[in-house]
Amino acid sequence: MKREHMISQEDRTLASDTVQPPANEPAENGAKRFQPPADLLKRVIRRPELRKIVPLADTTIYEMEQRGEFPKRFFLTPRCVVWDLAEVEAWLDERRRASDADIVRRAPAPDVRRRRARPIRPPTQHQ
Repeated sequence: MKREHMISQEDRTLASDTVQPPANEPAENGAKRFQPPADLLKRVIRRPELRKIVPLADTTIYEMEQRGEFPKRFFLTPRCVVWDLAEVEAWLDERRRASDADIVRRAPAPDVRRRRARPIRPPTQHQ
């Protein structure tokens, strides 16, 4: 009987250890684990998600990266390329401000007189 009493006492001790938070955590936050500050949480995105956010072709993004006009990609592994989401969002905000201020160069309107299909006919003179 004494043996049974010892086992049940050990079981109670083990059960109380699992309920109690570790010594280095406050008692009220026993269920929570360490959360790093929000500024340390960096989110990276892969190419498919980047395409959803920035509707540019891969070659356009690559060329803009080479000219320093777009956030640089980096490698997580030899085959996994990612972009920092915060940098991409900052780039988008910057582009929006530049567009609002008319700083962004726009493509010129096409010269419709030079097109081959459906050329514009010169105005006819009525007499």
